[in-house]
Amino acid sequence: MISIAIDAMGGDFGPKPIIDGVIDALNVKEFNAVLVGDSKELKPLIPDEYARFITYVESSEVFSMGESATDVLKRKESSIFKAVDLVKNKECQAVVSAGHSGATMSLATLRIGRLKNVSRPAIATLMPTSANKQTLVLDVGANVDCKAEHLFQFGVMGEAYAKQIMRIQNPKIGLLSNGEEDCKGNEVTKEAFELLSKLDSFVGNVEGHQIFDGSVDVIICDGFVGNILLKTSEGVASAISKIIKQNIKKSLLTIMGALLMKGIFKNLKTQIDYDEYGGAPLLGVKDCVIISHGKSSPKAVKNAIFQALKFAGSDINKVIEDELSHFVR
Repeated sequence: MISIAIDAMGGDFGPKPIIDGVIDALNVKEFNAVLVGDSKELKPLIPDEYARFITYVESSEVFSMGESATDVLKRKESSIFKAVDLVKNKECQAVVSAGHSGATMSLATLRIGRLKNVSRPAIATLMPTSANKQTLVLDVGANVDCKAEHLFQFGVMGEAYAKQIMRIQNPKIGLLSNGEEDCKGNEVTKEAFELLSKLDSFVGNVEGHQIFDGSVDVIICDGFVGNILLKTSEGVASAISKIIKQNIKKSLLTIMGALLMKGIFKNLKTQIDYDEYGGAPLLGVKDCVIISHGKSSPKAVKNAIFQALKFAGSDINKVIEDELSHFVR
């Protein structure tokens, strides 16, 4: 049975939504949940019937969102440090944290370590599309400044994720640019274009609208662009939802129409809801690390755990290392 280390104290709302998400996940699939935190606070939240799936690792500190990510290396008693070390020491096969994302990335990179021939791990996230599928985008925040070789490695990692986790047999990989033409882009993306052209799955440059139309399966960019893209998309989705609600309230006719379209609105909410994805995998480290939002609901935590279970049960890291080894000079 797979063991998942869970930073039970790191979320914005304390341990309850995290524990509720663990229980919801256990209702669907059995796994060993290793909860890292204050057991006196955690144990009362666990119903007796789930106790056999739960192990506690004591932690006396919580690394707060306001602290600098680099300081986490000094905080060996923090819940996130201990959770990552459970994976480092092979006591667990994956870690899930809704705590400080920068701290999680730093610990994963320095304590667990990078895969062979990976220079920079990348955060990958799924974006909804109009084609009833998802587009994988990476990097969305781990690396603000990237070289062309890093973008190439992101392409290899994204392709492996699409094949192993998303079950897409022949994924299409695109490089985010300011135009589809081969000549478009800045110096880094132009160089990355040449490197990515070595991949059979690479289809060339793509524009921003293609993230959401389902025409490609994986889109590559640096973490600066990717993080702005992610947060802008979240803002647009929220704004559209509010605009629809405001207009529905304006007349009886629109209210009646909204009632008739209730199922459609529900499907739309499901497609754009972060909770449906739960967390973002950090690709390029030696074991599974899932980074969740600090405001994660129980549903988001549950789905983050499902991501961890799927990742830990796959051969994705071997595939990444094998593929990169073909391109080492």
